[in-house]
Amino acid sequence: MIELHRNTVEHLTWAAVQVGALGAVAASTGLGPAGWGAGIGCAVVTLVLLRRSMRRHDRTSLGPADRITLVRAALTAVIAALVVDGAGPAIIVTLGVLALISDFLDGRLARRTGTASVFGARLDMEVDAFLILVLSAHVAVAFGAWVLSIGLMRYLFVAASWVLPRLRGELPPSPARKAVAAVQGIVLVAASSGIVPHAGELVACALLALVWSFGRDVLWLSRSRT
Repeated sequence: MIELHRNTVEHLTWAAVQVGALGAVAASTGLGPAGWGAGIGCAVVTLVLLRRSMRRHDRTSLGPADRITLVRAALTAVIAALVVDGAGPAIIVTLGVLALISDFLDGRLARRTGTASVFGARLDMEVDAFLILVLSAHVAVAFGAWVLSIGLMRYLFVAASWVLPRLRGELPPSPARKAVAAVQGIVLVAASSGIVPHAGELVACALLALVWSFGRDVLWLSRSRT
């Protein structure tokens, strides 16, 4: 019961951090009702999914790397609010770079502290996926709706796995998959700046790499099931 109370306090603290970050942005750059709604919605969804995931994985506490991942979740919530609010590129790029740096740090911290876990990897993946979706929505305003394919592809893969059981298998570790995933965030943040030359072509190349990566995984899962 004491552990449950501690978890609740920590989870609510992270939700408060997200709301506080929204307040800081609102005070410095302004944030309209739509932005506030998107940001708070992200905070609530993060809180609910975090609690459910911890129960599913029988986790009673968060590790240091998990907390860095939650910092990225808070940054993503603020970016989502800014995108919905139609904010300028400077602050979105700044927060996007900070989010990418946190993504670089959390996995390494988990390995150094011996706290790597299935729960942490899943939390990291879900936050990354949502960050890419938010960034792709922002870049799509400038380059077209096709950019949303980058952010939606992982969710379409999950939806397909509900219908096709062969897609639910465990994929082997792949440096190429990790590299392609990392490139998506870097390219989208760069394209968000509006100053990178040939940004549209770079985004298209990132999308092609992602299609190749998912296609390779689907083929591997299909063959392994067979």
